[in-house]
Amino acid sequence: MSPGLDEPPGTASAPGVTVSHAHGKLNQFLRVIRRRDDAYHEIETLIVPISLTDRLEVHAASDPVRFETLALQLDVSGDPGLIARVPQDESNLVLRAAVALAEATGVRGFADVLLEKRIPPAAGLGGGSADAAATLHALNELWGCGLGDDAIRDLGASVGSDVPALLEGGAWLVSGRGERLERVVVKPQRWRLITFPFGVSTGEAYSWWDEDGGGTGPDPASVVSAAEDGDPWVLGGLLFNDLEAPVTRRHPEIGLAKRRLLAAGALGAVMCGSGPTMAGLLPPEGLEASDGIEVGS
Repeated sequence: MSPGLDEPPGTASAPGVTVSHAHGKLNQFLRVIRRRDDAYHEIETLIVPISLTDRLEVHAASDPVRFETLALQLDVSGDPGLIARVPQDESNLVLRAAVALAEATGVRGFADVLLEKRIPPAAGLGGGSADAAATLHALNELWGCGLGDDAIRDLGASVGSDVPALLEGGAWLVSGRGERLERVVVKPQRWRLITFPFGVSTGEAYSWWDEDGGGTGPDPASVVSAAEDGDPWVLGGLLFNDLEAPVTRRHPEIGLAKRRLLAAGALGAVMCGSGPTMAGLLPPEGLEASDGIEVGS
C-alpha cells in the first residue's frame, strides 16, 4: 500500500501554498437501487483509494480588506491525451469546489491551482472528485475558512457525489447518493487497470441503466467482509457493478478487457464506477500491476 492512502489529501508546503496528491478510487461493488425523485440514483458502493494520483499545487489568499472580488485560475498539465479531455472552464470540479467554498464562507481573494493530471478523466476512477476534495482541503486552510469535517463533507456533496468519500482518505461504504458514509478497513490489494481513450459520463451510465430496465445486484455484505478479511481469492468472485452491463452493451471493448484480465490470471474483474476503466484483482504475488496500482484503507 502506498503511503497516504489512509490520509485525506493535502500537505501544506509553504505559506500561501499547499501541495496535494489526490488519490483515485475503485468501486469494489456498485449497487444501484432505484432512481430518486431528484433525478439522482440511490446507490450502495464500497469506495477504496488507489495509489494513482493527481498532483495539485494551490496558491491562495483571502482578505476582505485587500481584495474586493474573488479571482480563480486553473492550469492543467500532463499527458496531452489526458488533458485534452479535461475541462478547464467553470465546469471543472476544482473550480466548482472553490466557488462553492467561497460562496459558503464569503471569501474575497484569489486561488491559482496548478493541476498535474495523471488520473484519466471520465474513466470511473474519481479523478475529478478527488481533485475537488483536495481543493476543498487546501482552500479551507489557505483562505482561513475554518470549516469542520461535517461542513466540508456537506459542501463536497453539493459539488459531486463521490467527493465526500474522497475527502476523508481511506475506504468507505457509501450509500444514498454519496452523502452517507461508513468507515471500512480494507486490507492492501493489487490491481491492474485497463483504461480506454474515451470517457463515459456518469449521467450517461445511469441513464443507460434506466433505459435497460435497471437491475440491482445482491446484498453486498459478503463483498465488504471479503475486503476486510483481505482474501483476494474470495473477493475476486464477489466483485460486481450494476452499471457494468448497460455500459458494456454500448462499449463492447469493456467486456473484452474483462475477459483479457481473467484469462491472464486475475482473480476477478469489475468496471470502475461509471466506466469505462476495467480493474482486475491480482493475486498477492505473480502477475504484475501495470501501473503499480494498489488499494488500501
